[in-house]
Amino acid sequence: MFSLIFILHPDIPNKLARINPAVYFMTFPEFKATLANTTPPAGLSPELQALWYDGKGDWHQSHEIAQEKNTPTYCLIHAYLHRKEGDQWNANYWYQRAGRKMPLVSLEQEWESIVNEFLQS
Repeated sequence: MFSLIFILHPDIPNKLARINPAVYFMTFPEFKATLANTTPPAGLSPELQALWYDGKGDWHQSHEIAQEKNTPTYCLIHAYLHRKEGDQWNANYWYQRAGRKMPLVSLEQEWESIVNEFLQS
């Protein structure tokens, strides 16, 4: 009989997330660090993928994902993206669809807040 011994390596959480996303919960700093990669981490929800693409500066890919469904979470991302684009009227429409009001914080603060909200859900 023998035992398996695992030595913790800094990449273990990322490997666990690829195997089973439910095993590991990503923190905001970890999410932000993935923006250095060329593709989003495996196992991200579509909403977090949209925010990941926006964080990479790919507004259009983020917008494509945000348009896929008409749920409050997708509408919130859609609203944020139109606010970022400078289309306040359209942004307000999508915030209302999301059941929210346009925030009075910077776009960077809003992005971080939404990412944190979805990471914790």
